[in-house]
Amino acid sequence: MTSSRVLEIALQETERPALLPLPERAAGLLADLDAPPRLVAHLRAVHDVAARLTGWIASRDLGLDLDPRSVRFGAATHDIGKVLHPAELSGPGSEHEHAGRELLLAHGVEPTLARYASAHATWTPDTGIEELLVSLADKIWKNKRVPELEDLVVARLAAASGRPAWEEFLGLDEILTRIGDGAEERLAYQSSFPLTAADPSQATAAAP
Repeated sequence: MTSSRVLEIALQETERPALLPLPERAAGLLADLDAPPRLVAHLRAVHDVAARLTGWIASRDLGLDLDPRSVRFGAATHDIGKVLHPAELSGPGSEHEHAGRELLLAHGVEPTLARYASAHATWTPDTGIEELLVSLADKIWKNKRVPELEDLVVARLAAASGRPAWEEFLGLDEILTRIGDGAEERLAYQSSFPLTAADPSQATAAAP
């Protein structure tokens, strides 16, 4: 796939679903790496969801130590290691996680931004809110609910707002339900792109 095609998928206007373009820096990296079409489409969908989550949090003015641009870049590059491990585009595997972080570092990306590539698939009570939001976006884009992950996000929100956890859960549940309602369109969008540029017939319903 030519770099111009990667940039087209990463940046072009979309209607169904309407997705925000990827950050230009992330789009440029994907073009330089000749990323597979479906990977670019997947990152576009997850990035859009991450932007909606950070926008919702920003609207609440909680004073969280949160950099929306960092989260959005993390969402836009979290699976970039699948360039090196393309089998993980359509099947299970975690080799892309460490590989993605190393790939980003090798291309001059700061460690604070490269961390999402290796951290998006696991979380603990010590995981920061920015990493949690990228992980959450990577689930809810296809309407997958993960209670233990959502509980960690709720805990961060409650600590910042001073409100009971159950109240924060209701608010988070509302925004996740609203975002989840668009999952079918996002899945169809991603599946419209082939796993590799060499074989357009590979456009199927598989999802990273």
